[in-house]
Amino acid sequence: MNQRIALRAGLGQTAAVAVLSVALALALPHSEFDNWGWLLGPGAWLACAAVVALVVGLRLAPALIGAALAGVPSAIAVVLGVHWLGAAVAIVVWALWCGRLAADRGLASEAV
Repeated sequence: MNQRIALRAGLGQTAAVAVLSVALALALPHSEFDNWGWLLGPGAWLACAAVVALVVGLRLAPALIGAALAGVPSAIAVVLGVHWLGAAVAIVVWALWCGRLAADRGLASEAV
C-alpha cells in the first residue's frame, strides 16, 4: 500500500467532488437532480476520479474500475437516504484502491 498516493487520491477526490457538486448545484435547478441524478452522480464521480488518477500518476483504466467499485457503497447509501455518508465511504475505498494500485504496478495490468 502506497500511503502517500492513497492520501493524495482521497484528498483529491474529496476536493474534486466537493467543487463539482457545488458547481452543479449552482448551475442546475434541483429538478435536474431529481430527474437525472442517477446519471449526473456517477458521471461526476467518474470524471473526478479520472482527473485525480491522472494527477497522482495512476493508469486511468484500473483507477476507473476502482472508482466504479467504490461507487457501489455510495449507491446503496443513496437508496438508504444517507447520500453523503456513502460518498465519504466511497472516497475512502477508492483512495485505498489507488494506494494499492500505486504499490503494486502489476495489479494495474491485471485489472484491465
